[in-house]
Amino acid sequence: MSAKAKKERYKEVRNNRVHRDYFVEERLEAGIVLRGTEVKSIRQGMAQINDAFVRIERGTPTLYHAHISEYAFGTDANHNPYRPRKLLLNRREIRRWEQQLQSGGRTLVPLRLYFKQGLVKAEIGLCRGKKQYDKREDLKRKADELEADRALKQHLR
Repeated sequence: MSAKAKKERYKEVRNNRVHRDYFVEERLEAGIVLRGTEVKSIRQGMAQINDAFVRIERGTPTLYHAHISEYAFGTDANHNPYRPRKLLLNRREIRRWEQQLQSGGRTLVPLRLYFKQGLVKAEIGLCRGKKQYDKREDLKRKADELEADRALKQHLR
C-alpha cells in the first residue's frame, strides 16, 4: 500500500466552527469509548463533530451531539448515531477542568477526532466564547493578510 493510500485510509475529523466561535485556552487528548461499528464508520470519515460539546456529570466527561453515521455494512445491531459517548481522562484533569467550568464563561468543545496507534482519540479544548466584535476583527485580520499576500505575489512577478 502506498503512503498516500495509507494517509487517506485513516481520516481525521475536525470541528470547523470552533476557531470561529471560540478562543481555545487549553487542549487535552482524551480516549473515547466506542463500539466496533462506530470505529469502522470513523475510519471511513463518516463522523461530524461541529455541533458537539462535552459535559462533566458526576465526575464523568461525556461527549454529546457527535454524529457518527451508522456503518453501511453493519447488522441490525448497529449503533445510534447521536448516542452520548464517554470520554476517558485522568481524574486530576477532570477535577481541574470541572473547577474552571464552574467559574463560568467557559465550555468544553471537541476539536478533532483522530487515530493514534489504532485507537480513536478526541482532542478537546477548554474554550471561551467569542463576542460578535471579536469575530469581525478576525475576519478583518484574515482579509488584510490575504490582501497583503496577493500584493506581495503581484510585486514579485
